[in-house]
Amino acid sequence: MKLAFSTLGVPGLPIPDVVRLAAAHGYHGVELRAHPEEPVHPGIGAAERAEVVAEFKAGGIEILGVAGYARVAAPGDDDTVVAEIKELLDLAHDLGAPFVRVFPGASPEQSVEEADATAARRLGTAAEYAADLGVRILLETHDSHRTGADAIRILGLVGHHHVGSLWDVMHTWLGGEEPAETYAALCTYLGYLQVKDIASAEDTTPLPLGAGVLPLADCVELLSREGWDGWLCWEYEKRWYEEAAPLPELLGPGREHLGRLLNDSA
Repeated sequence: MKLAFSTLGVPGLPIPDVVRLAAAHGYHGVELRAHPEEPVHPGIGAAERAEVVAEFKAGGIEILGVAGYARVAAPGDDDTVVAEIKELLDLAHDLGAPFVRVFPGASPEQSVEEADATAARRLGTAAEYAADLGVRILLETHDSHRTGADAIRILGLVGHHHVGSLWDVMHTWLGGEEPAETYAALCTYLGYLQVKDIASAEDTTPLPLGAGVLPLADCVELLSREGWDGWLCWEYEKRWYEEAAPLPELLGPGREHLGRLLNDSA
């Protein structure tokens, strides 16, 4: 498996510094948070996109994906959401990134059936565009659809290879789902995993990998046993928790911890 980290852990850090961190600590790739407060987002132009590509190429680091904020199940106009997804897909294509992350984002006022159908309709519409660009849209296990069982209801309705799943191990755990259950639901659709660690369901402040309660060893062992060889991406949510320790000083030990888990599961 290849290892990456998300720029959610280093808010606003210039791209050359992101690349240097990844290379210095032995990561193979980086997931880029695509938000206007970050250096990389759909609003940047062709020249800026080319500069980002050149920085990553020079550092020998891959761009794993573009982490967008489109909420595919949310109430509202389909065209607006689909347009947002297409902007993310264009950005990923220009950067040479294989994946775009989207959220479910259903409202409590929606029925489950309505939310699932809305998400599937929008993802299905965007899927052909994604296929033309050679980019895959990944629905993250998050918010209204935090388990694999939730996500598969949408993915099954879409039924398109260019729409898959992003397994966030914290959200499936918070949803009460065992790793084997999540994998069984999502294995056909799995793009990559977001790994992290927290103290408890009540305290989700990010911790160094291995210092909390999330079943990271179980997840890695399961994936290894199944012969899965995709990406593990550390999503350290520093942007949302100012009191959390800075990520750069944790990247080395985090890489070592993931390496031990991979070795133990081999």
